[in-house]
Amino acid sequence: MSKTYSYFSVNGTTLDQLEMELTTRGPHVSTTGRRHAGATQMEFNTKLGYAEKGGYCRVAEAHVSVKAKVILPQWRQRSKASQEVRTVWDTLSSDIRRHEEGHLVIARNHARELEDALLRLDRQRSCEKVAQKAQATASKILDEHDKAQLNFDRIEGINFEDRMTRLLRYRMERTEGR
Repeated sequence: MSKTYSYFSVNGTTLDQLEMELTTRGPHVSTTGRRHAGATQMEFNTKLGYAEKGGYCRVAEAHVSVKAKVILPQWRQRSKASQEVRTVWDTLSSDIRRHEEGHLVIARNHARELEDALLRLDRQRSCEKVAQKAQATASKILDEHDKAQLNFDRIEGINFEDRMTRLLRYRMERTEGR
């Protein structure tokens, strides 16, 4: 997996301003049709090598790579905000990054699964038939990948408020304990 990071600017000194900036300046995600606080764009690339022997063809090599671009917010007016707003931002920003990294883990796991499945394909009488089986296998696993990504977002959305409350409480306790 290769990954790059890019950032979009977020301005403001209050939580309301920061929330507005995230919803108006964040990356547009085509699957939801909305802007988000962060996003990960992925592209799967599959390279196959075939081997023919005894009138049969099989997948001899399979390499699946994922090219990912992670888009995260970068707050510009941190020094002008209150400590409370900075604490909330730090917690939120950290959670956004963790969330996007979760998408990368899902992609990496499906790329590995795809590679293994392609190498396990049964030999066929022609390489054309093996290529058809490989395409069907790739389509099935990439569809499962897309569903896993959507399910991850769904679960993360349901748990967002509880997670943020827990993370903020933990940060506050750590800060007070210094």
